[in-house]
Amino acid sequence: MVGNWRQPLLLALLGALAACGGNDAAPADGNEAATSNAAAAGKSPLALSAAELSRIGVTFAPVESVSELPVATVPATLAPPPNARVAVAAVIPGVVTRTMVVEGDSVRAGQPLAIVAAREMFTLAAGIDQASARVAVARANDRRLGQLAREGVIAGSRADEARAALREAEAELNEQRRIVRLVNGSPNRGSYTLTAPISGKITAATITTGSPVSEATSAYVIDAQGRYELTAQLPERLLGQVRPGMSVRVPAASGDDVRGEVTSVGSVIDPQTRSATLRARVPASAGVVSGRAVSATLYAPAADGAIAVPAAAVTDVDGKPSVFVRTPQGAAVRTVATGDRADGMIVIRSGLRAGEQIAVAGVSELKSIAGQN
Repeated sequence: MVGNWRQPLLLALLGALAACGGNDAAPADGNEAATSNAAAAGKSPLALSAAELSRIGVTFAPVESVSELPVATVPATLAPPPNARVAVAAVIPGVVTRTMVVEGDSVRAGQPLAIVAAREMFTLAAGIDQASARVAVARANDRRLGQLAREGVIAGSRADEARAALREAEAELNEQRRIVRLVNGSPNRGSYTLTAPISGKITAATITTGSPVSEATSAYVIDAQGRYELTAQLPERLLGQVRPGMSVRVPAASGDDVRGEVTSVGSVIDPQTRSATLRARVPASAGVVSGRAVSATLYAPAADGAIAVPAAAVTDVDGKPSVFVRTPQGAAVRTVATGDRADGMIVIRSGLRAGEQIAVAGVSELKSIAGQN
């Protein structure tokens, strides 16, 4: 028979074994899993009503899966593509008598920009008059000699010479008229008009009324609207991760991001900056300004089920990255494994599932309350 002193010891051992056996129960899912996770981390779930959560400024949002993940954010500049910037030059020396646009104006192809008075236009007008007179004489001579040749009065070669002289005179007249058309000239007024060769925005205007101009004068610079080229220096460590075709986003003044596409990644590394040149195509949008320095965020395709959360939702609890998951009682701490951070988002490698609700505002308040538990 077991001695009386052993009975309490046996009862204690049986109780301990029963407690250990209780741990074999299946873990709960969803909000119950959040509670279990918090308990495992040594943190009690935070019992807070909806009114209390609202009062301390806590906002929850669902965790969503993403199709692409941020790789890095790099400084960049925006400019029109090389073939989208056109200088409007004065083709004949003269003096500006009227300007019709100023820097910043949007223009369409063929729109008048300025009127230039040029003495050479009077010379062109006189040349057209003289060429017209020569054509009239040559045409009359061609008709007369052609008739005589048909009647057999003169040799046919003389009629051919007259026809050639007419064609030469007509060619000279057409050349004079072509020059006038090219410069949008008004010969009788002694002026010509500068017009926009492409549609776009006036980004530089160097002339005013009364300004002298010459063939070397670039009166206006027009940038084609509709697209920009983004140029950035890509750090050496990212060269294997960024490829043409990947997405790039830049912030616009409107508050929305403008999405573009990487077109090339340089293969030569600058020995001083340890970076390569990246270029991307970005569509024009309100608030996208040529020459502006921007922060460009590069994105790579994500694996199925990948998730990213706002950086503000992740905080350190006991030295581990954590989030606050919504539970029926309020909220619970959830430890997560994080990945890359860019564009205000953090990649979550494990610890969360799409659809779960996490705190995206009021996180510091929840952390403070959790520290008191």
